[in-house]
Amino acid sequence: MLIIAVFIAMVFLYSLLSERLERTIFTAPIMFTAVGALMSVSHEALYELALDRKQLLLVAELGLVMTLFTDAARVSPRMLKGETNLPVRLLSTGMLLTIAIGIVLAVLVFRSLTWWEAGIVAAILAPTDAGLGQVIVNSVHVPHRIRQALNVEAGLNDGLSVPFLMFFIALAEVTETSRGGAVLTRFLIEQLGYGTLVGLGIGLIGGWLLGLAERENWMAERAAQLGVLALPLACVVASEVTGASMFIAAFVAGLATQAGFKKVGEHNVEFAEGFGLLFNYFVFFLFGLLVTRVWSQFGFAVLIYGVLSLTLVRLIPVAIALSGTHLSWPTVLFMGWFGPRGLASIVLGLVYLEGDSGLPGEQTIKVVVMATVLLSIFAHGLSASPAIGRYKKAIAPLSSGAPEHAHEGPGTDQTTAGNA
Repeated sequence: MLIIAVFIAMVFLYSLLSERLERTIFTAPIMFTAVGALMSVSHEALYELALDRKQLLLVAELGLVMTLFTDAARVSPRMLKGETNLPVRLLSTGMLLTIAIGIVLAVLVFRSLTWWEAGIVAAILAPTDAGLGQVIVNSVHVPHRIRQALNVEAGLNDGLSVPFLMFFIALAEVTETSRGGAVLTRFLIEQLGYGTLVGLGIGLIGGWLLGLAERENWMAERAAQLGVLALPLACVVASEVTGASMFIAAFVAGLATQAGFKKVGEHNVEFAEGFGLLFNYFVFFLFGLLVTRVWSQFGFAVLIYGVLSLTLVRLIPVAIALSGTHLSWPTVLFMGWFGPRGLASIVLGLVYLEGDSGLPGEQTIKVVVMATVLLSIFAHGLSASPAIGRYKKAIAPLSSGAPEHAHEGPGTDQTTAGNA
């Protein structure tokens, strides 16, 4: 396949130049998206895309499943404790307000969208992507507490957005199609209920068995990662059989596995930094190829909403969620700006389209999501390094006792979670 061949060549070329590229403003998502877009000039590539769309989507879905499991498994309960815990504020108040404001603005900008269709747009665009802001979460010039908050938020909000998306899709189908209340029942029982049960079952049993094997010295250290990676794949298989959501199952399994095998996060690191990146880059490559088919439809209203989604829809909820933490305004603005939309939004958008719900606003939803993600890839990617420099200067006068530096100590330069 031409598409796969070009992607493999791009991966090899990027690996050769990765160190030099890290010193520039051109991030990996920018590079892979751009090359994917250039592929659109090839009629053979477009033919392959149309012929093998479901297989390519499956690869993208597996990438998100692995990411959801990995992110959930790497977030320990201690990261979510404390009254002024930043990730909890961003994942609760911040995320709910992001979806709510996203819905209101979508209805105002696109008068043709219903409230439930606007909810679909808002839910798809709610999760952030630490991979697009990898320069941020790895920079020693950004306080550890701020990096960890953005990283943990990105690691969990993709999984939390899935139930909202499915809920809005179900309600939209109930009110706008002839499928009736059976759709809502299927959503509640199969997608959410079965997804949670599948994730709990695989996570708890798998984690207990991994923990037992480790305690009894049955398992070689080098093979532990294989056992861990088998769990999200088991979620995919079990979800296909039961009609559950593989995304909810993988996310819940990642959390549940920690109960029996606390080292699950450690064994996910190598995957997240290796094969996980490969999956992610393929999604951006595929996105670049797909977006060229619709960017002629990026009208004024679509671009306006994309800009609003990356600014007001993100900045206002973050400012409200962080009120009372006594963080400086440069920090609040910095955290508000770096809420890039990427991997999760792309895959959830593809999953929604493949569901063939037949909603009147489907084309608008597709174009808005693609335009917003494309804007984010370039806006957040190109602004990351310059923004770090300005932020470093803005917080330089702060004392070591400032809220930005709370809980910092030896070893705090390590990142902890996130769909990088």
